[in-house]
Amino acid sequence: MTTPIAAFTTYPAPWGTLHMAVTARGIVAIDLGTETPDFVDGLSRRLHGPVLPAEDGAVPALWRATLVEAARQIGEFLSGERRGFNVPVDLRVSDWDRLVLAGAARLQFGETASYGDLARRIGRPGAAQAVGGAMGRNPVPILIPCHRVIGANGTLGGYGSSTYADRRAALGIKRQLLAIEGTTTRD
Repeated sequence: MTTPIAAFTTYPAPWGTLHMAVTARGIVAIDLGTETPDFVDGLSRRLHGPVLPAEDGAVPALWRATLVEAARQIGEFLSGERRGFNVPVDLRVSDWDRLVLAGAARLQFGETASYGDLARRIGRPGAAQAVGGAMGRNPVPILIPCHRVIGANGTLGGYGSSTYADRRAALGIKRQLLAIEGTTTRD
């Protein structure tokens, strides 16, 4: 029996399939637009080990329970019933990304900030572009609300990394997430 480094599941979202993965420490990945084989392969390379479906008998029950709870909370958020999350997150990122993502995590439901605003909030004025890069590398979107970071002119800016097959679709997801929070942006 293979011992997994992570387990994954899928969840139906308004825009298609959302993938989530968990380790012994918590949710390690959420993906909003990649096909399942690509999600599993990429995560396996990133974590350096096997990633199994949550239903596999080798997956610990606690991991499955964490995935179920994360799916429940995300579902409540997507239906407008939840404003924040309290599931464990396994954030395996650089120190810079951790600083930026911690700043984004402090943005409240319905609150937006520009990339430059977030750079100033974390004590790094002038680092707006680097903040944007960190937002694009966020491994757990929705849980860490990078969708709340927008362009200085009120436009969406970007959303996600190059793993999204279609930039327009990714921006549509960001727009939907902001709309759930009652926030509109300029196009």
